[in-house]
Parts: sequence; C-alpha cells; structure tokens
Amino acid sequence: MTAATALAPAPATAQAQAPSTDWQRRVARAFSRAAPRYDRLAVAQHAMGETLWARLPAHADATLDLGCGPGHWSARLADRFGEGGAVTGLDLAPGMLEEARRRHGERIRWLCADAAALPLPDGRLDLVFSNLALQWCPDLESVLAELHRVLRPGGRALINTLAPGTLAEVAAAWSRPGRPAALLGFRDAARHAEEAHHAGFSRVEVEAHTQRFHYPDLAAVMASIKGVGAQAARGKGLTRADLARATRRYEALREPEGLPVTYRLLTLELER
Repeated sequence: MTAATALAPAPATAQAQAPSTDWQRRVARAFSRAAPRYDRLAVAQHAMGETLWARLPAHADATLDLGCGPGHWSARLADRFGEGGAVTGLDLAPGMLEEARRRHGERIRWLCADAAALPLPDGRLDLVFSNLALQWCPDLESVLAELHRVLRPGGRALINTLAPGTLAEVAAAWSRPGRPAALLGFRDAARHAEEAHHAGFSRVEVEAHTQRFHYPDLAAVMASIKGVGAQAARGKGLTRADLARATRRYEALREPEGLPVTYRLLTLELER
C-alpha cells in the first residue's frame, strides 16, 4: 500500500466558480484507472445507492445516470424501466465509459461529458439519478442549473452526495503536524438546498444520514477509497514512520466489526 491521505482536494469547492481543467483531467484519470476494479471495491458506494433506488418513480421514459462509472446503476435503471425507458449513462472518465460499454453494451447511451455542461437538450428527461458523483463537481451551482434545464416540468433528480464529516477517521489517521489530510471540501445540507432553490427547483428535499462501514485493516480502508477512483493525494516525504503512525491511530478506533469508515450521506430529491 502507498502511504497517502484519502482524497485530493477540489479547487475552491466552497465557492461557485468555473472548474479547473487540470482538476477535471486528474479526476477523469483517477476514475479511469479505477474502472476495471470499481465494482469489486465499491461495496459502500453500492449500499448507499440503494437509498436512491427506493425513491425511484414507477415510470420514466428518459433517464440520465449522472456519474455512471462502469454502469452498475445505468444497467439496473434500464432493467427497471424496460424497453420504453431510454437510459443515458454520463461520466467524465473515458475509462469508466469503456468499462461500462464492455459490460453492458449499447442498450444504454454512453456520454463522456462534464456535469456542468450537459450535451443534452432542454426539458427532455423524466429522471436524473446520481449516486456519489456530485461531491466531485466544483461548480455546484452550474451542475444544478444544468439538471434543472434538462428535466421536463415535473421531472425529478435523485442525488446522493457527501457532507462534512465524511471519512473523518481517515483524515485523523493521516494528518500530520502542520499538514492536515487533504480531503474534498464537502458541502453541507444547507448549501445544497440553497443552490437547488436558486436553480429553480419547485420542490427541494435534503435528508442527512450517517452510514458506517468496516474493514479489516488500514490497507483495506485505503483500497476501498482509492479503488473507486477517489485517488489518494500522494504526500511527498511520507515515510514508514508516517505509515506506522497512521496505522496506530486507526487501530485505536477499531470496533468489533473492524476499522470504521464513516460517510455523511446527503440524499437530495429535487422536482422541476
């Protein structure tokens, strides 16, 4: 295992601004590298996605899976809504889409694009489904405005994203004096609600949940994070002593089920 912190920081996530092209390239590259092993290591991510699945409408003619990865949810959505329910899987990472196409074929339309600039017409979608992609988008305002634009009146967006406090154990284990662990700047529930209202959604619901998962050791913890594309910020100068210190800190948190990893989950249900 490479000694590392958990996640590379997004640029200025606390402010609405144009995303960094370099940031987009790094995220796309990290997720592309993770594509072949994503599903094997994405146990937590799939479990959290079930909270969205329970909220699906009975029918949808046109659905977008935003941040589709290797197509796990896209394929399930296509099965759920049948031949009459067209599904588009969209991701920033070409490698994820290659894996999705290899696994699930062309019954789903695959698009490589930025969530803040969707190559889709106005008012055509019944449903946007997005599981744990929004936290990777620096420009929350633009993404929500785009979702509002592409949904038809009465259409819904079902979104899972992450809030402050996510991966707190990882941050504590890897922090060093004068050098805190580099985690994404997660936005809170109030910020998401504010931006959704600003985008024009007529109904905005944001629910907060805490979900915890357990792993046998620090290597497994880090594999669960890096393996799904949340690529570690490889700290220069990290030594075996740093790794030993992180291991000791995490072991102090051990529970009967294993080493805990906490996700602060926000579930958004937005209606145009």
